[in-house]
Amino acid sequence: MTLVQTQTRPVSAHPGHGTPADTRDVAGPRVWGDMTVEVALSVMAAARTGRLVVCDEDGQRVGLVTRARLTAVRNSLGYTDRIRLRDVTDGNGLLALFR
Repeated sequence: MTLVQTQTRPVSAHPGHGTPADTRDVAGPRVWGDMTVEVALSVMAAARTGRLVVCDEDGQRVGLVTRARLTAVRNSLGYTDRIRLRDVTDGNGLLALFR
């Protein structure tokens, strides 16, 4: 079973005036990179969110993955049910967790 951790954080009173560090501190369900795409989409549906915060084995945030990106991966010709969040790339070999 894949661990899912949900954390709520207060929204800034002035969201347009945040620093770059503030934009990296995104609220949402936290998941690990070994979660499959199908499970991640199910977590998004259950949490009623369009994005998940992806963490490494140490619980450190490594990226953000969106429902649109995961849907595109699932609908691609090369998709299998073994693809994990850490395997999702943007075509250039880079992790596409920030799309």
